[in-house]
Amino acid sequence: MQNGSPARVAVIGSGISGLSASWLLSKRFDVTLFEADDRLGGHANTRRVVLGDETVDVDTGFIVYNPLNYPNFTALLDLLDVESAPSDMSFAASIDDGGFEYSSHAHGLFAQKRNFLRPRMWSMLSDLMRLYSDASKRDIEAEHRSLDTFLIEEGYSDAFRNDHILPMCAAIWSSPATTMKQYPARTFFRFFRNHGLFKLTNRPGWRTVKGGSRNYVEALSAAIEGEIRLNTRISGVQRTDLGPCITFEGGRSERFDHVVFACHSDQALNLLQDADADEASRLGAIRYQDNTAVLHTDTNLMPQRKQAWASWNYMQKRDGAGQSAISLTYWMNTLQPLSTETPVLVTLNPETEPDPAQVLEVETYAHPVFDEAAVQAQTRMPDIQGRGGIWYAGAWMGSGFHEDGLQAGLAVAEAIGAPIRPWGLVGCTSRIAWPDHLQRRDLAAASVAAE
Repeated sequence: MQNGSPARVAVIGSGISGLSASWLLSKRFDVTLFEADDRLGGHANTRRVVLGDETVDVDTGFIVYNPLNYPNFTALLDLLDVESAPSDMSFAASIDDGGFEYSSHAHGLFAQKRNFLRPRMWSMLSDLMRLYSDASKRDIEAEHRSLDTFLIEEGYSDAFRNDHILPMCAAIWSSPATTMKQYPARTFFRFFRNHGLFKLTNRPGWRTVKGGSRNYVEALSAAIEGEIRLNTRISGVQRTDLGPCITFEGGRSERFDHVVFACHSDQALNLLQDADADEASRLGAIRYQDNTAVLHTDTNLMPQRKQAWASWNYMQKRDGAGQSAISLTYWMNTLQPLSTETPVLVTLNPETEPDPAQVLEVETYAHPVFDEAAVQAQTRMPDIQGRGGIWYAGAWMGSGFHEDGLQAGLAVAEAIGAPIRPWGLVGCTSRIAWPDHLQRRDLAAASVAAE
């Protein structure tokens, strides 16, 4: 800050964390948002595709939210006057090359008539009801086993583990079932309980941004009262006595009073040239899983029986339990929904390549892997926030979803000194680890805003 002018703040990354932090910070500071790509939004990535004489906008990354578990995102959409639409969140599994298929729809559970006679199916359903009952009584914070160890030691069947709960978790967190086995059971319980997934009825209603997530990205970026630089590659960030200094590819450098890393934790660590041991241990503890997302119209990557089709379709070949990446097909017509009759699909890591003539777009996304090391690192993130003007925000600080990223971006902006977010919510940072004194500020501000 010089001669009484506003402090200069750099935000690196334009996903939900970077956009929200830039928006709130720009109300009080001189903000510059840097993005290496040629577009804003990160995982909020809407692609416009032509299907014959029809044009449709399809989301390939972030797709759905629900008002109960995404209170800040819901409030943000309302503030920006961005419309939403109802979504369908049904789940299906096609295992052993279609040898065993079912979906969560009433008509899809026994889409294979032989499922009526399969002990495998009835064992899965019995254990599902047992888990729902068990979850309501269990002290989840006292649970320190991995998800798979918990399921095995509590006597849940192989059918339930391998045909339902691990595939469903793999679909939710975009990670292989083998990775989900090591997921902390308490985190699984907490997430499923908070999202109403242990209930057969009265689950939260899911929604999608009408016309695609691009609409909220455009509205939010237009509200940023600062500079936005696309196609800008950064080679390093280093703290100096005068504030953090950003060096760009080509050698040019620029100094700021604060730098917010609103990117993945591993990217932040790679860019921060003077990371100390605490920063390196926390940022380096979180691994990422690369997932290829193919937008296409090839229905061969859906369950073989159309009656078993659902919005989320877990696909596993024979002997595929050890696959290194999840294979999951989203039926976008029911998720967004789309106006076209042509089946529009997004498949993560297709085990069978779709017909090249039916491929519309290919994207690659990196998703955080929330093993025990990552969860422990999250709890210690508050210790390193603001050191030498360096801050961190991202969905990886919570459960990896849009609300987590938004909470992180807004919380960092408020900690730097931006105005409090303009809506009244108790627990504005409920999904991320945040310093106690800032939590108290959060609650007090929410109470004032609600009056």
